[in-house]
Amino acid sequence: MTAMLRRLASNRLTLVGMVALGAGAALNYDNPVTTPVWVLVIPLAMLAVNLCAAVISDPRINRRGGLLVFHLGLLAIVILAAVGRLTHMEGKIELTEGDAFSAGDLMEVRQGPWHLGNLGDVDFVQGPFTVDYGTGLARGPTRSQILIADGQGGWERRVVGDDTPLLTGGYRIYTTFNKGFAPILTWIPDRDAPVTGAVHMPSYPLFEHRQANRWTPADGEEIRFWLQLETGLKPDGNWRLDPEKSRGVLVVRSGEQRIELEPGQTVRLDHGSLRYERLASWMGYKVFYDPTLHWMFLAAVIAIIGLAAHFWRKFGAVQAYAAAQEAARAAASSSGTEGKQP
Repeated sequence: MTAMLRRLASNRLTLVGMVALGAGAALNYDNPVTTPVWVLVIPLAMLAVNLCAAVISDPRINRRGGLLVFHLGLLAIVILAAVGRLTHMEGKIELTEGDAFSAGDLMEVRQGPWHLGNLGDVDFVQGPFTVDYGTGLARGPTRSQILIADGQGGWERRVVGDDTPLLTGGYRIYTTFNKGFAPILTWIPDRDAPVTGAVHMPSYPLFEHRQANRWTPADGEEIRFWLQLETGLKPDGNWRLDPEKSRGVLVVRSGEQRIELEPGQTVRLDHGSLRYERLASWMGYKVFYDPTLHWMFLAAVIAIIGLAAHFWRKFGAVQAYAAAQEAARAAASSSGTEGKQP
């Protein structure tokens, strides 16, 4: 049993685990959807076994209180990191002003096989937002207003940002740099019922000169859109993006037709009519779930305390030894001086 523990605690296994973890982190860089979670979980499990065996078998660790606490905290961090990868969830979503969050609209979803969260518990409605910019369009604070149910039949207003998440149902929901404008359109076909929806234009101001998109009705030909915006953009000074104070003319192209529409105007196209209702905005969010974060912080604090206690005791012992040596030299010097005759 002891021999087996020593093999599991070997530095060679530690090196193999670290190399495998590095390779897994490289494969998992930027969270590609195609990378399985096991490229991180298996190396973390290997390192956890290696560290556990070292704690049990190495008297240099298990017989020194501070060092033991440090390694136990480190072991907890490794285990929690593996559990976090197995239970985590990440996704992105774009919400038009006035729309409610829906789990079915999530994009680029990645989640572990043990994910425990329930996105059905997430319930909020997107409101207006503002984004501050500095010189050179350096992005500052994002303030996205949302409405969440207060549990009493009403709504509570919250403000979410890049570093101020909405915490709900165990999920953390942050704003991203991805946001823009969305013309609200109503398609009135000749035979079926009217349909109203939003067409999301590319992110603004990142794609300021490429505010274009297209849509094809079920019984018609492709319609191309181009949005001419007036936002007060100031690339060389301070500026606030405020969609509520912006306006946009919608250029519609269908076949040989080219029409400019103001909000409220309608154009007749093949097989139906198109009405430009109003100019709205959309905000991009990152949805994140990891139930181990708080526990990992606690484990890190415990590990730091253990390491600090170990070095405090070690340096204290060194100082005590140095003091004893100095006292011995002083005593020897004093004894020698007293033995001399005048």
